[in-house]
Amino acid sequence: MRTDTPSPEFDGKAFAARLPKGPGVYLMRDETGLALYVGKARNLRQRAGSYFDASPKVERIMRMIARIQSIEISLTRSEGDALLLENEWIKSLKPRYNILLRDDKSYPWIVITSGHEFPRIAFHRGTRDRAQRYFGPYPSAGSVRESISLIQKLFRLRNCEDSYFSHRQRPCLQHQIKRCTAPCVGFVNASDYAEQVSDASLFLAGKDQKIIERLILRMELAAGQREYEAAAVYRDQINTLKQMHAQQFVSGGSGNLDFIAVAQEQGKSCVQVVSYRNGRNLGQRSFFPSQAEQHEAAEVLEAFLGQYYRERIPPEQLVLSHPVSDPGILQAAFSLAAGRKVAIQSRPRGDRRKMLQLAAQNARESLGLRLAGQASITRQFEALQALLGLDEQPRSIECFDISHTSGNQAVGSCVVFDSSGPVKSRYRRFNLKDITPGDDYAAMRQVLSRRYARVQAGEGAMPDLVLIDGGKGQLQQAIDVMAELGLSTIMLVGIAKGPARRPGFEEWVRPATEPSLFPGPASPASHLAQQIRDEAHRFAITGHRGRRNKSTTRSTLEDIAGVGPKRRRQLLNHFGGLQGVGKAGIDDLSSVPGISRLLAEQIFKALH
Repeated sequence: MRTDTPSPEFDGKAFAARLPKGPGVYLMRDETGLALYVGKARNLRQRAGSYFDASPKVERIMRMIARIQSIEISLTRSEGDALLLENEWIKSLKPRYNILLRDDKSYPWIVITSGHEFPRIAFHRGTRDRAQRYFGPYPSAGSVRESISLIQKLFRLRNCEDSYFSHRQRPCLQHQIKRCTAPCVGFVNASDYAEQVSDASLFLAGKDQKIIERLILRMELAAGQREYEAAAVYRDQINTLKQMHAQQFVSGGSGNLDFIAVAQEQGKSCVQVVSYRNGRNLGQRSFFPSQAEQHEAAEVLEAFLGQYYRERIPPEQLVLSHPVSDPGILQAAFSLAAGRKVAIQSRPRGDRRKMLQLAAQNARESLGLRLAGQASITRQFEALQALLGLDEQPRSIECFDISHTSGNQAVGSCVVFDSSGPVKSRYRRFNLKDITPGDDYAAMRQVLSRRYARVQAGEGAMPDLVLIDGGKGQLQQAIDVMAELGLSTIMLVGIAKGPARRPGFEEWVRPATEPSLFPGPASPASHLAQQIRDEAHRFAITGHRGRRNKSTTRSTLEDIAGVGPKRRRQLLNHFGGLQGVGKAGIDDLSSVPGISRLLAEQIFKALH
C-alpha cells in the first residue's frame, strides 16, 4: 500500500508520474479521508494520470477531481486480481462516486438435510454446512419458496423442524393437503421416503427425464398390481413434470446461464437478472444500483457484474444486454472464481435473444414502477420542505420509537429514510437498560444519547431532520440530548397523536420558539410522516417481541440450579420446545439423558 499524505496542495499529476506501470487498484480520498472513488487499472501510472491531464471530462468527474486530496494504491499480479480487489474495496468503503449495488444479503438456497432417517427440505441463507446438500443459489427468497412448494406438491417431502417432527402424534395439515407423506406418524417407511428424497434431488439438479423414466416404471408396476390409485398419482406427477420441462427448458442443452439486462430512464438504472440452472428457470430479480446517474448502461452493467459475482459463483455463461468494455478481464476473473470456464455473450441469437429481450422488458417495467413510486416520495419530500420552511429538501430523516410491555423489555428503534425511501442498512435497535418501567422520557433520552454519541464517533451519517414519536415531553428530551452533544443545528420535530388517535390529524410539535403545525390528512408531508412513524413502530415492536420471548424462555429454565446450557438444550430438543417441557411429568423429565430423578423433581417444581 502506498499513500500520499492529504494536503490542500495535492499534485495529482506529479503523484501519478511516480506510480508503477503495472496492474493494480487505486483509491481516491478527500481532505477528510472520505473515500471518493475506487478503480482498477492495467497501467496504474497511465490510468491515474488520465484524471489530471488536459483532456475534457464530464462534470461528474470534474467534481470528483476537485475534491481529491490523496490517492492510495495496491499493486496486483494481474488485471483479474485487480478486478477482485476493486470490488472488495467498493463493498467495504462504499465510495461516493462508484456505482454501488445495494445487496447486503447472501443468496438463498434450498437444502435437503442429512443425518436424519427422514430428511427435510428447507430454505437456507448464510454459511453452508458441508454435511448438507444444497441446491441453488436462487435469485430471490420468493423463488426458493415457490420451488419448495412445488417439491412438496410433487414429491411430498416434509419441511417441519426436527423437534416438531419428533413430537407429532397425528398428521399435520401438510399431510391433509397432500404436501407430505407424514413420516412423523409412520404413514411412509424409510425406504419409500428415500425414493421421494432421491426424486426431489434429481428434480432440483435438473434431471427431469430420469425422474420421468422412474415414474413410468412405478406407474406400470402399480397398474400391473391393480393399485390404480397409486398409478394415478404417478401419472399426474409425470404430466406435471413434462409440462414444466416444456415450459422452462432452455433451448440448446442443460444450460447454466444468467441473462442480465439494463434499463435506464430519468437518470435511474435497473438491472434485471434471470437465472437458469440445468435448463430450469430459477426466477428473476431486479436491482437498482445507487450513484449510477450520468453513467452509460454498459458502465452500469460492468460495475454490477463485478459486485454481483463478488460472493457468488457465476454460471457457465452470462448473456448481457450491452457489451462491456473489456469482457476478457471479467471472463478471466470469473473463470478463476468458478474453477471452470465462464463465457460472456452480448449479442445472442435465436431463443437466447428472445429471452434476453424478455429480461430487458422486465427491467423496463420494474424501473417504471420504481420511478412511479419515486415520484410519489419526491412530492412528499417537496411538501415536507415547504411545510417546515427549509431552504432545501432533507437528504436524510431519522425517526425514533419505543416499544415495551408495562415498561418491561423496552426496545428503542431508529429508522432512516432518504429521497428513495427506507434505508434499512442504517436501521438500529437499542435494548434499553436501567430504565424505570413506564418512564418513556428516560427511554427516549437513552436511545437518542446512544445513537448520536455513536454518530459523533463516526458510526453513521448525521441526519438533516429527526422525527420523534411523541409530544412536547419526548421532544424536550431530544432537545436536551442534542444540546449536550453539541448537535443543536439538527432540526427536531415531535409527532403527537391527534384527537382519538386518528391518522393524519397529528400535531407537529417544534421547539418552544416555533408554533406547532397541523398539516392535516390531505398533506403529502403528513403521509410521509405516517409512513416513517409506522416503520419505526413496526421495527421497535419486532425487536421488543424478540427480547420478550427470549426473556420468557430464560425465566423458566435458565434460573433453575443445575440446568446449564447443555441440559437446557437437551430438554428443549427432547420435548420440542419450552411448552413441551412444561407439560412433561417427573418421569418424562428424568428419562432425558443427563437429568437425574432429583433434578427432574426440581425442574418440575420450578415450572409448576
